[in-house]
Amino acid sequence: MEIIPETEGTNTKASLELLYDVSREIATATDLSTLIQRVLFLSIRTIGASSGTIIVVDDYGNPVESAIIHGAHILDYSTDKLRATLERGLAGWVVRNRKAVLIPDTSRDERWLRRPDDEDTATGPKSAVTVPFITRDRLAGVITLVHKKTNFFTLDHLALIQAIADQSTIAVLNARLYADSLRQARIMTALAESATAITGSLHLPEVLQGILEQISNALRVEAVSLALIDAEQKTLEYLASTSNDEHNVVGKKIQVGQGVAGWVARNKQGAVVPNAYQDPRFYPGIDQTTGFKTKAIACAPILSHGEVIGILEAINPSSGGFDPDALSVLTGISSLAGTAIRHAQLFEDLQAAHKRYRDLFEDSINSMVITNWDGHIVEANRQTAVLSKFDKENLISSSINMLHNPNLKVLGQDFSFVSEGQALSYESVLHSQSGLEIPVMVYVQLVNIEGKSFLQWVFQNITERKELDQLRDDLLSMIYHDLRSPLANVVSSLDVMKTMVRLDEDPAVKSLFDIAVRSTERIERLTNSLLDISLLEADRPVFNIKPTETLTLIQDALNIVGPVAENKRQEIILHVPKELPIVMVNGDMIRRVLINLLENATKFSAPDETIHVRASIEDQWVQIWVEDAGPGVPPERWKTIFDKYTRLHGKSGPSGFGLGLAYCRLAVEGHGGKIWVENAPEAGARFIFTIPIFNPDEVIEE
Repeated sequence: MEIIPETEGTNTKASLELLYDVSREIATATDLSTLIQRVLFLSIRTIGASSGTIIVVDDYGNPVESAIIHGAHILDYSTDKLRATLERGLAGWVVRNRKAVLIPDTSRDERWLRRPDDEDTATGPKSAVTVPFITRDRLAGVITLVHKKTNFFTLDHLALIQAIADQSTIAVLNARLYADSLRQARIMTALAESATAITGSLHLPEVLQGILEQISNALRVEAVSLALIDAEQKTLEYLASTSNDEHNVVGKKIQVGQGVAGWVARNKQGAVVPNAYQDPRFYPGIDQTTGFKTKAIACAPILSHGEVIGILEAINPSSGGFDPDALSVLTGISSLAGTAIRHAQLFEDLQAAHKRYRDLFEDSINSMVITNWDGHIVEANRQTAVLSKFDKENLISSSINMLHNPNLKVLGQDFSFVSEGQALSYESVLHSQSGLEIPVMVYVQLVNIEGKSFLQWVFQNITERKELDQLRDDLLSMIYHDLRSPLANVVSSLDVMKTMVRLDEDPAVKSLFDIAVRSTERIERLTNSLLDISLLEADRPVFNIKPTETLTLIQDALNIVGPVAENKRQEIILHVPKELPIVMVNGDMIRRVLINLLENATKFSAPDETIHVRASIEDQWVQIWVEDAGPGVPPERWKTIFDKYTRLHGKSGPSGFGLGLAYCRLAVEGHGGKIWVENAPEAGARFIFTIPIFNPDEVIEE
């Protein structure tokens, strides 16, 4: 406490009366604002001060409540406006230093925050006394009394005010805590009511309107606005507002960082602006375009998963200034708003996705059916009814087995092989109500609808493809049967000619004869392959299986394809172990497999390229592969390339029926082996197949 010379005594009786009155006021007042007003009024009246203030602070020194009396009038002055006094004035010095102060002449003390009425042309210098409210090292606030005359207050005044402060501190603290609890209760009530109102709908416009109404009710302001961030354009767009149509801000945009709202969005923290036009962050452009007059703003960011997605603004409180808890309420509602808005947006996205799926489902050119995991149909599109001739009502009350027989080898028992994101496919027959059986390609995959998993079945009508395939089969069968007799005659004639003509004497005749023989052999291989394809597709077993030299098979195929490669200046290199085991195969069929693969390699490899043939032993199998120098095979075609009539490059590629690789697959699988394709490490494709090694013990057992 600073020691100031005593200038005037204080009446002891008056002091006791004051302390008694203070005690009585403390005992009867529980409201913080009422309490400090009464204490201040009694202090001013008793010691004859002209005016005074009491500022109540929280545990961090921030103002939470205040009372100002000038003469006989209680002034309505925002507590937040006293912040400057706490930061730079005498009251702030007392709060920071926790010492009482008596100033005989305010014009001679730097701690006094000068205001317009301190000028000589106004009331001029004054005397002041300031005392902290302290108990057990806990600061509750500060009282300042002022008199228009200098040197008015004495040490007795100071002691009396200190006594008043000491007597009032506990009551002020209790009232502050009670006010805090009421304020927290109001905040929690507002947030609870807001949570109920905001989360009561998933329709975005209703959610936004609910947010605005809750803020308007909680803060009692002239207008509330909500803007969301457009991440691509880096702008804030106002989507909802409670302002009337004349001043509506909806549709207006500002840059992130522009204005108070933009500052809040960029800095990720709330702000209260008591006087908008005096704040450098304020952007008046919105007021200019809407005709609205902004006075005070409370603004909070809307967060979702830690990121700012928008802002909430409360503008122009009806009381003239925002309550201390205004930003807390606004921030709390903003937190609820972020979750509610995201949920509404996700719900709208989900609804839109469902609508797109529904449109695609209903308007698909293919038949589509949705079933549960028991196979009961829960939905069927229009095309299903058209294709199957069943009414939609009959379809939905039936099972997928009514339409076709599911291939459980592909789908697994209880459809256990079906998963999301990957469709399983197989050929089947769709049973129509009229008894007509329609060939279809079936695609099955898991789909999630409204949080539950279902099976989606797509039936693609392949009648035209099947008819075309049958036409091809009939044509090839006709060609095969029509060629057999004349081909046999050509072969016989060539055999007779070989005995009649001395081929060694005329190289030209020998060359022509060799060409004729190779051509007839090629036609023979083709016709035999056509016959084998028909037999193998009918699940007929492979006959004439016997022990065969592996190297002999490979060498025979090389001898046949060698001249073709020589014509293109291609080199075929053989990489095989010195001793390859004997295999148990139909030699003619496997030889034709090798010939087909080598002919494909010469077709797709450019002139002057090298083709590699390799062989190795893998357990009880001989593995053989042919590696070309062509463009390779796309991975998505690795499985379908062995299907009948499949041509990798269509009409633009080398000529053919698309039967060579189909024959290779059927022939190899007929021997119990496997065939597949993969791309070579550098370039080209590598066709690999396995054939069984001869086991004498197994032959004896048979």
